[in-house]
Formats: sequence, structure tokens, C-alpha cells
Amino acid sequence: MIILVDARMYGLENTGIGRYLIQLIEGLKSLSITSKTGKSNEYVILLKKKYYDTLAVPDNWKKVLVNIPHYTLREQLLLPSIIRKYKPNLVHFPHINVPILYSGKYVLTVHDLTMQRRGINASKLPLPLYFLKRIPFLLVAKIAVKNAVKIMVPSKTTATDLANYYNLSIQKIIVTYEGYDFKDLLTSRLRGELSVISNYGLVNKDYFFYIGNAHPHKNLEIVVRAIKDINETKKINAIFVIAGLKDFFIERLENYINDIGASMYVKLVGYVKDEDLPIMYKNSLGFVYPSLSEGFGLQGLEAISMGTMLACSNIPVFKEIYDFHAFYFDPRNMESISGALYSICNMSRVDKQKYTRNAQKHIEKYSWKKMAEETLQVYKNVACSK
Repeated sequence: MIILVDARMYGLENTGIGRYLIQLIEGLKSLSITSKTGKSNEYVILLKKKYYDTLAVPDNWKKVLVNIPHYTLREQLLLPSIIRKYKPNLVHFPHINVPILYSGKYVLTVHDLTMQRRGINASKLPLPLYFLKRIPFLLVAKIAVKNAVKIMVPSKTTATDLANYYNLSIQKIIVTYEGYDFKDLLTSRLRGELSVISNYGLVNKDYFFYIGNAHPHKNLEIVVRAIKDINETKKINAIFVIAGLKDFFIERLENYINDIGASMYVKLVGYVKDEDLPIMYKNSLGFVYPSLSEGFGLQGLEAISMGTMLACSNIPVFKEIYDFHAFYFDPRNMESISGALYSICNMSRVDKQKYTRNAQKHIEKYSWKKMAEETLQVYKNVACSK
């Protein structure tokens, strides 16, 4: 069986989808060596130049250089002929930007419906350009989910959401939970712990942590107000550390922080290297996850795996993933967020240790290896179907 994976979004610069592809491909590569099913497959992987040059693959894999940008007319017009050239039995599109002229059999991963529901405040484009891009995106997404043989999603909440939004049969959707992978990184970085914290200016500082983008649905502004509140009215001495590449949305958040007089309570540290992340989690008072919508919640698992307290929105997907092992708050209520942070600050060491042990036991069921195995089984079932 020939399986083609569109991995043009491979790499951490593509945030969640990029990490998903990294872990999926590593898992499939491992299964190519150890699994009877994996050994019998041939893989074709589409990559942009950076990873085409550097990614090592097994003998039964073929890398193809495809420097076609996402969400473009070139993607729609040129990608189908490139795919057909390799005569795959099945194609895996890891995002909803499927070339709608491709008529072969494919599976699709839908990570969430954030892009379908985002408004003009989530774009820096002028209104006419915003609609010029948005309308084709919505059309492509609708056709993509309709024509996919199976759709993989990272949670039951996303499965239900997707089925309702597009009026799909739930039988078409398969949940493949994601995982986390920090244990090896932490072991290798323990000796440099103080140096890492020092590099970000956080020695002897109590801080709550967030890593990710600052798009409107991430809801960071209300946490800025909450951290200001616990410092000024509850007399807690703690700052809010936000990690993420500087862009239009981070700059907009920075302006907001300055406008409300919260700059002394918030530190924007920019990009944090993957190998530094475990220590940033481990040394924080807690990880704050105030999103209004998500498809899974990877950062929360990473935080828990490092023994960090988790404070997050009481949205359905987080309750599905973390169960009772988080401090939930109403993401639209500043006092609710402030109260959750205050509670974490006032927990005893014994209570924190008990929380950590139970939470880490709970998240053991989430595994990138298991996700890759389940994805391979989807490939097999779909390729064998008529």
C-alpha cells in the first residue's frame, strides 16, 4: 500500500499542526521498522525545503520537495497533479486545506473549528481582503470534510462539534487522542535548570506561565487583568509569563498590557526553545490556559507531566481531557480566573504533591505512540474499503 502524507506544515514553526506532524511521522517511521503492517507500506511524504533537506526517513519512504504555500490558488491547482504522480492508495491531509480538485481516496485530520468560527478581530486584513480569503476557505473546508472517507479528530468534543457543524454522521469521525513527550527532554536539561530560568529573567520570581499564540480565542487579555487583580487586591506577588513568537497579535496584547497599567505584572519572553519548555513549566506556579475554544489541549498535558498546576477554562474539551485534574474557571469572568490563581498560590506543598501524583497518573493514557498506531489502523481500514 502506498500512503502519501502532505507534511508541508511539518515543524514547530507551524505550532500545533506542525507538532502533530512531527509526532505522527516519527511514530509511522518507527512502525515502518517494528510493525508488520508498517513494513508492508510505502510512504510518500510532501515536505518544504527546510525539512526535505534535513529529515531522515527509512528505505520504504520517499521525500518529495513541494514548496507550495498553504491556502493559495497554487495549492488548489498544482497539488492534485503532484499527488497523482505517485499513485497513492491513500492520502492523508493533516489539515483542512485539501486541494478540492483531487478525486482520490483520502483521510483528513481536523484539529478544531476555530478557523471556521473566527471573526474579523482574528485577522489583520482589511475587511474586503478578509472576506476574499475567508469565503474560499469556508468552501474548501466544507468540500474537504464532505469528500474525506474518514476524519480524525483529537477529542470526542471536537468529533461532536464537527458532526454538528457540517451535519456529518458521527461514524465518519474517528478520535485519535494526542500525547506529550517531555520526559526525555527534562532529564537532559536538569543540570542547566538555573541557567534556563536566568536566560528568561525569572530567577527568584514566582510566575504563572502560558505558551502559544495570542489570537483572540486564546483569551489572554482577561488573564492579564486577573494577574493584575491578585497582585493589587489579594496581595499575591506573582507575574504572568507569556511565551510565543512576536507577531501582530502579541504586539496588540502588549499594547493592551501597557494601556491598563499591567506591564509590571506581565513578562513577554518571546520564543522559548523546545528543550527549555519543561523547565519553564516545572518552575512555574501553574500553567494558565484561558482559551474559549480548543480541539485538544496539549499544553495542559505538558504542564501536568512536569508537575505543574493547571488552571484552565471550563470548556467541554478541557473537562474531557483533564477530567478532575485542573482548576477550572469561567473564561469570561475575571474574578473566576483570579480566584483560581489565588487558590493555587495558597495550596500547601502536601496538597500540590497529591494533586500532581493524581494528575500525572491520569494523563498516562495519552500517547503519541498510540496516536500513530491508531492512525495507521485508519489507513489500513480505509485503503481496504471499497
